[in-house]
Amino acid sequence: MSSAHRVLVVDDEADIVELLSYNLEKEGYKVATAPDGKKAIEVAREFLPDLVILDIMMPHMDGIEVGRTLRSMPEMKNIYILYLTARSEEYSEIAAFEVGADDYLTKPIKPRALMSRINAFFRREAQKSDTSDTLEVAGLNINRQNYTVTKQDGSTIVLPKKEFELLFFLAQYPNKVFSRDEILQKIWGVDIFVVERTIDVHIRKVREKVGENYIKTLKGVGYMFTDE
Repeated sequence: MSSAHRVLVVDDEADIVELLSYNLEKEGYKVATAPDGKKAIEVAREFLPDLVILDIMMPHMDGIEVGRTLRSMPEMKNIYILYLTARSEEYSEIAAFEVGADDYLTKPIKPRALMSRINAFFRREAQKSDTSDTLEVAGLNINRQNYTVTKQDGSTIVLPKKEFELLFFLAQYPNKVFSRDEILQKIWGVDIFVVERTIDVHIRKVREKVGENYIKTLKGVGYMFTDE
C-alpha cells in the first residue's frame, strides 16, 4: 500500500493506538495519532489524513462530534472516517453514519480484518478511474472530480464522499430500481457490514441538498433515480 496514504488514529487507550499504528505502518501507511477528540482536530489540520480511525467515547470531545467537525472542514469533506468503538448499539452506529462515517467496527480489534477493510477503501478509490468523471442527467451536472452537483439555475452543491457516490451510482441508471442490499454492496462494498437504515439516512441527506424529486422510494423494493 502506498506510503502516500495518511492515517490518523484517535483513541484514548494507548495500547490500542500502539497496536493500530504498528499494523498500519507495517502496511506502508504514514500514521499520526491523537489521544482525544480535541487533539484529533488539531492534528488533522496539520497532518491532512486520507483516513481517520475514530473511537467514540473519548475525553474533551467524543468521536461523533469529531466526525461532524471534520466533515464541516472543506479540506476534510472527502476523507474516509472509520469508527472503531466498544459501542455496539444501533443508535450509535446510526449517529456515526449521520455525521458521514464510511465504516463502523466494534472492538475488540481484529488487526488483519481491519487492515483488509482499510486497504479496500483505497482499492475502490483507485478503481474509480474507469468511470467517467462527469454525468449530465435530469438537469444535473454531477462531477466526480470535485464531488459537486451543479443544477440548471447555476447553483452548486458539494456532497460528502458517500452521499456523492450514492447519487452518482443511482444517476448512472435512471429509472432503474436498486434494492438496499445492492446499494450497500456497490457503495460500501461486500466486506463492510452496515445496517440498512444507513442507506435511508444518506438518501434523506441527498434529497435535502439536491432536491426531493430526483430519488424515488419504492416501498418494499428500494430506490431509483428518476429523470422525469
